[in-house]
Amino acid sequence: MGGALEGGAVHAGAALRAGAVLTVDLDAIRANYRLLRQRAGGAAVAAVMKADAYGLGMARVAPALAREGCRVFFTAHLDEGMRLRPLLPPEATIYVLHGAMPGAAADCLAHDLVPVLNDPGQVQEWRTAARSLGRRLPAAIQVDTGMSRMGLSAADLDTLGAAADWLAGLAPQLLMSHLACADVADHPMNAFQHARFEALRARFPLLPCSLANSSAVFLGADYHYDLVRPGAALYGINPQPGSANPLRQAVSLHARIVQVRDIAHGDAVGYGARYVADGPRRIATIAIGYADGWLRALSNRGFAFVDGVRVPIAGTVSMDSITLDVSAISPARIAPGLAVELMGPHQHVDEVANQAGTIGYEVLTRLGGRFHRDYLASD
Repeated sequence: MGGALEGGAVHAGAALRAGAVLTVDLDAIRANYRLLRQRAGGAAVAAVMKADAYGLGMARVAPALAREGCRVFFTAHLDEGMRLRPLLPPEATIYVLHGAMPGAAADCLAHDLVPVLNDPGQVQEWRTAARSLGRRLPAAIQVDTGMSRMGLSAADLDTLGAAADWLAGLAPQLLMSHLACADVADHPMNAFQHARFEALRARFPLLPCSLANSSAVFLGADYHYDLVRPGAALYGINPQPGSANPLRQAVSLHARIVQVRDIAHGDAVGYGARYVADGPRRIATIAIGYADGWLRALSNRGFAFVDGVRVPIAGTVSMDSITLDVSAISPARIAPGLAVELMGPHQHVDEVANQAGTIGYEVLTRLGGRFHRDYLASD
């Protein structure tokens, strides 16, 4: 498919009607998957599809990764897994990180989803389902190695292990845990959690293991085990902040100018009059706001780009619009309909996150549904 933007002009049709266009480069996502597969050595590489593939659209991203050879996927919620199942080859495995909520085992089974069991109650619920069906049911076992969020603790395992048959009815496929600080390569928590995982996996000597998220893929082979679980890295977020990003940018976002006006010294702009002109200024209003996921924290802090020139957000990010100080751009260039870059070759998602005081994960997952979405793929 062709791109939505050429030379700053938005193509006719749906993109022309839209206030903003989000472009997702599926080829870049597939290239990132290949790079992660190379970095993972002999470990299999899964793909995390949480939050609609981090806001980029699971319906298009998941099949693209399946074409690249990915056969293991993770969602957070059961409903996400149910939506994902028809998008994938039947042999693909889908793990549900939150497990099956009480009473939801039937839906999990009906859609061929594998729950990640995080606490003794989930273990018991899945065993009950297995007993009622008279067959062993697949599951992943998550252990807590220090994040204190989800997973069976060492105490839970001691209690469960007191019953010799605590895994009866289950067919465990994976032992996993999650790292808290993998994006800081020399953080002592990484070695601490790795040691704990090593100790706990001794209780499950035959199970394949998974510890590495996106950032931990770059911590080295000791963290890879049998399966790595990248999410953000697939979509171009830098897995090791402070180092050069080895991944391709997969997302660009452009919004169109709705109105242009000249203001004088002392004029205020936007809600709360948080921007006051210190001289004559030209203000362009673009059709995107916090209802589209463009963070309000970017008020008077964020930037856009016009013809590669950085222009600041002037005032408060509103629900449906943002005002930019475009005084540095030729007046002949600034007019309603012109598309300005919010993410793209001049501004990466991680840079936007830094301006907003957050992380790239939040920037992507907040992207709303009002954009026209354009997917680029060579096939």
